[in-house]
Amino acid sequence: MKAGDIIAAVATAPGRSGIGIIRVSGPHLGRIVDGLVARPLPARRAVLTEFRDGGGVTIDQGIALFFPGPRSYTGEDVLELHGHGGPVVLRMLLERCLALGARVAAPGEFTRRAFLNAKLDLAQAEGVIDLIEAATTQAARCAVRSLSGEFSKQIQSLISELVGLRALVEATLDFPDEEIDFLKQADAEARLRGTRRQLESVLAAAQQGSLLREGIHIVLAGQPNVGKSSLLNRLAGQELAIVTDIPGTTRDTIRQAIDVGGVPVHIIDTAGLRDPRDLVEKLGIGRAWTAIEEADLMLFVIDATQGETSADRQILDRLPPALSCVRVMNKIDLTSLPPRVDRVAGTTTVWLSAKTGVGIDLLRDALLESVGGHSTSEGLFLARARHLEALKSAQHHLHQADRRYGELELFAEELRRAQEALAVIVGEFTPDELLGEIFSRFCIGK
Repeated sequence: MKAGDIIAAVATAPGRSGIGIIRVSGPHLGRIVDGLVARPLPARRAVLTEFRDGGGVTIDQGIALFFPGPRSYTGEDVLELHGHGGPVVLRMLLERCLALGARVAAPGEFTRRAFLNAKLDLAQAEGVIDLIEAATTQAARCAVRSLSGEFSKQIQSLISELVGLRALVEATLDFPDEEIDFLKQADAEARLRGTRRQLESVLAAAQQGSLLREGIHIVLAGQPNVGKSSLLNRLAGQELAIVTDIPGTTRDTIRQAIDVGGVPVHIIDTAGLRDPRDLVEKLGIGRAWTAIEEADLMLFVIDATQGETSADRQILDRLPPALSCVRVMNKIDLTSLPPRVDRVAGTTTVWLSAKTGVGIDLLRDALLESVGGHSTSEGLFLARARHLEALKSAQHHLHQADRRYGELELFAEELRRAQEALAVIVGEFTPDELLGEIFSRFCIGK
């Protein structure tokens, strides 16, 4: 990539559509505009015009938009051609742009240029791709929040406070003989405590928001014929798994993505856990245990007409110690028991009927509670793993700073490290390798 290059790409999804868009960005696009468009283009106004090839023959007719830099998405001159969405027409327009001196854009290069030209910080740039890839309404709202700069404002506020604290320390170090105690006069200890509380709040919102981006993996497990497949169908809202009264009907894992309160949930139905009757069932049960070991949460389904049996307890005893588990007492439609949620000694049990749907909403609420999710995205940020890592690093260094408050040089060093950890989030100190990894995940036209 070279900063002075002119780049071009199809900015709409592959395939046929009513409208297709070619995007061009770079310095001094006059030659591109003159070679393509049959009339002058005023800045930031939609113009109906013809798009021409090298011989002056019309390729297509559509809308042309010209955004002179720096007031554009990339900070450079940007030209957009909105024509008909046929693959052949778009290819012809793109080839014409290349013939006029452009090159094909790399994945994410438009947004990368926006970042390098200070139109977006790195967290906002990641918000672009998160918005495109959002799997739920709540995730999309969180991505818009990050794209609009709310997450970045929180980070910049923390950085500003750390800069202020560091300035007080430097003043104290530079003027040790002065009678003024700069740290005490500014109540630096209280300011540090406030900064730590603010950071904890941002980290909590980021951790909860990360669920909306990554989703959670939930496995349905239990003995044969307890209603796991019926529960999957009920949660998904469609008949995904075959349901019969014959034990062992499910012989393999069945995976489905569903939306639970705005959180993407990857739910897996498994073969009933028992001593296998044949080789196929043995393989299915083996895959069930593999899915259990990899899950974030397990729904352990029990037949409410029989209660928890010794076979159920043997399965529970075999579970990974770190695995969260919600017990589901199914088939209450065959009993006189009402739907309810019991929480005893850290164990959550939901009483429901997968067949009738009674108690399913209680289960959804219990799932969100178990993974720390919320039914609303208000105040959350669609954080990535690198954001969480940086926030936790900053939290660690602020904890160390609190411990080293009386040792000014060490105190100042911990504040500096906390500031640098936060700065990585918005891209103030970011290695080129990380930029390449982030923007390579974008589509070509973005």
